[in-house]
Amino acid sequence: MNRRVRRKLARKSKGNVVQSSFPEVQDEVLDLETQRQGVVDWKCLPDDTVIQLLSCLSYRDRASLSSTCKTWRSLGSSPCLWSSLDLRSHRFDAGMASSLAPRCVHLQKLRFRGAESADAIIHLRARNLRELSGDYCRKITDATLSVIVARHEFLESLQLGPDFCERISSDAIKAIAHCCPKLNKLRLSGIRDVNADAINALAKHCSKLTDIGFIDCLNVDEVALGNVLSVRFLSVAGTSSMKWGVVSHLWHKLPNLIGLDVSRTDIGPSALLRMLSLSQNLRVLIALSCPILEEDTSFSASKYKSKLLISLRTDIFKGLASLFFDNTKRGKNVFLDWRTSKNNDKDLNEIIPWLEWMLSHTLLRSAENPQQGLDSFWVEQGGALLLSLMQSSQEDVQERAATGLATFVVIDDENASIDCGRAEAVMRDGGIRLLLGLAKSWREGLQSEAAKAIANLSVNANVAKAVAEEGGIEILAGLARSMNKLVAEEAAGGLWNLSVGEEHKGAIAEAGGIQALVDLIFKWSSSGDGVLERAAGALANLAADDKCSTEVATAGGVHALVMLARNCKFEGVQEQAARALANLAAHGDSNSNNAAVGQEAGALEALVQLTRSPHEGVRQEAAGALWNLSFDDRNREAIAAAGGVQALVALAQACANASPGLQERAAGALWGLSVSETNSGDSQGAVAD
Repeated sequence: MNRRVRRKLARKSKGNVVQSSFPEVQDEVLDLETQRQGVVDWKCLPDDTVIQLLSCLSYRDRASLSSTCKTWRSLGSSPCLWSSLDLRSHRFDAGMASSLAPRCVHLQKLRFRGAESADAIIHLRARNLRELSGDYCRKITDATLSVIVARHEFLESLQLGPDFCERISSDAIKAIAHCCPKLNKLRLSGIRDVNADAINALAKHCSKLTDIGFIDCLNVDEVALGNVLSVRFLSVAGTSSMKWGVVSHLWHKLPNLIGLDVSRTDIGPSALLRMLSLSQNLRVLIALSCPILEEDTSFSASKYKSKLLISLRTDIFKGLASLFFDNTKRGKNVFLDWRTSKNNDKDLNEIIPWLEWMLSHTLLRSAENPQQGLDSFWVEQGGALLLSLMQSSQEDVQERAATGLATFVVIDDENASIDCGRAEAVMRDGGIRLLLGLAKSWREGLQSEAAKAIANLSVNANVAKAVAEEGGIEILAGLARSMNKLVAEEAAGGLWNLSVGEEHKGAIAEAGGIQALVDLIFKWSSSGDGVLERAAGALANLAADDKCSTEVATAGGVHALVMLARNCKFEGVQEQAARALANLAAHGDSNSNNAAVGQEAGALEALVQLTRSPHEGVRQEAAGALWNLSFDDRNREAIAAAGGVQALVALAQACANASPGLQERAAGALWGLSVSETNSGDSQGAVAD
C-alpha cells in the first residue's frame, strides 16, 4: 500500500494513543495490522492509482465504480479515461450518446456497431475524433456517413467492415474526401461501385492519404487509383471485376507504394510478376487464395529477393523473417520477435501493422469460405499465423485472429463437428494458453472471441483436457457471469462443450459454473436464443451426473429450465431445456429431483405441449422427460391430468417413420404411465380412437 495511506500512530493500550518513537517502524506494524484486519481506506488512495485502476476495467464496471463517491466520480471523468471508446457490445443510441457527451470532449478513437449506433455518433459531440471504426454496416447510408464526416473534420482513420457496406456509394466517398483533409487511412468493405470521381476526389483533397483499402467491392476504377500518388499501402482484396492488365501497367508507377494486397482475386501470374519487377519501392505483395495464380504450377517469384510475396505456395514465416531479419530461421513468432527487437526501419514499422491487419482479414475470410485442398496450408501455416497474429498490439487484429481460429476448425457447425488435426495443431503450438490469456483481458471484444475459439476447439477431447489443465474452466465460469451477453453466451458454449466429458463435470461445479449457468438463464430469459440454448445445453450435460444433478436442482435449475420450457419459443432452447429436465428427473437424488420437477408449476403441462412441437428433437426430449417423470406415482397422475396420455398416444401414432430415439421415448413414456390403472384405461381408450 502507498506510504501516504499509512497512519503514524501506535496503540499503547485500549483507548490511549501515543506518538510512536520510531514512526517508520510503527508504520510497517500498523500496515500489517490493517491488512490482517482486512481494513483498507479506499478513499485515501492516490488519484493516479485510482485512475490506473479504472483504466483496467470495462466501461460498464468503470461507470459502476465511479458512482461510489464524489471523488471517484470526478476521477472517473478524467480525459485520459475517455480518449478511446469501444461501444460495440452496448446499445448505443442518441440518448446514450447525449449522456456520454460531457465526457467525450477529448475522445479520439471510437468503435461502434450497426446503423443505429452510426446515427448516434454525432450526438457525442466529439469534434476531436481521430479514428472511427464500425462493423455490421450493411444498413448505414450515404446520408449517415456524410453527416458523420462533416462533423468530424479531424478524422485521420475511417474503417467500415468487414461486412459489406451495401448502401454506401461513391457519393459518400466524395463527402469523405471533401470533409476530412487530414485522412491518412480509409478502409471500406463491400462497396458496389467506387468510381473515378470518388477516387480522384480523394487524390485531390486528402494529400496525406497513405493507406487505402477497397475490400470485397464489386467495382473499383483501376485507372483513378493510379492517380493517388500519396498511397503507400493499397488493398483490393476480394474485389471482383479488376482489369489486371490496366493495374499492372499503371500501379507500378505509384511512387510511394510499398504494400499491395490482391488476395482472393483473379489476378494472374503475368500481372503479378509485372508488379514485382517494375514497382520500384514495393516491398510486400499479398496474394493469398488467388485461384488462377495457384493453378499455375510453374509460377515462381524467387528471383525478386528484395520483395516479399505471400501466397499459399510460399513459406510465409521464412519470407517474413527475411523481410524483418537477416536470419530466416526465426520460427513462427516473427511478428512478436520484431516487436521486441530494436530495429529502427521506418518502413517496416509501418509495414508490420498493415501486414498484420491484412493477413488477419484474409485468413478470416478464407476460414469463413473454405476452399478445397487447403488442409495442409491450415495445419502447417494458417493456424500458426493466426496464433502469431493473436499476439499483435492491435486489438482488432487479435479479435479477428481468435475468430479465425474459432472458424477454421469447424467442419459442420450443425453437428458440432471439427477438424481434429487442425484443433490439435493449435494446441501443439501453444494456442490454448494464448486464447485463455486473451479471455482474461478486460476488453469484452477479446473475451467474446477468445471464448468462442476455446468453445469450438474443446469439441476435441484432447483439447478439452488441455483447456481444463490450463485453468480454462475457471476462466469460462467467470466469463459466464459477464454483464455482456455476447461474452456470457460464448462462455456458456465453452462450458457446454467441456461438460460433455465426464472428467470435467465436477470441475465445472467446483468453479461455480452451475450457479453461473442458472443465473445466466434468469438474466437473459427474454433476450435471445443463443445464450439460453448454450446455458440449457450445459446444464443438461451436467444434470446427467448424479452429484452435479443435485447441485443443479439446489441452484434453482429446475425453476429456470421449466421457465424456458414454458415460455421460450426457440427450438434449440426448448430441446435443451427438455433434455435437462429429463436428466434431472433421472439422476442425483432421483426421487427428490423427480418430484421437484413434477411439482414445479407448469412443468408437466409444458412438457406435454412440447410433444406436439413440429421439431423432432424437441418432441423426442419432451417424451424422454415425461418417461423419466412417470416413475413417480404423483407425476403419473398429473401427467395424465395435463393431457399427457392423449398427447403421447398421438405422438406414438405419428412417429412410425421417425428416428428410433423418438419412437423409444414415446413408447417408454406410455409404458411408464400405464403402470397406473386409471392411465392404462385412458391409454387403451385413446388407442382405440
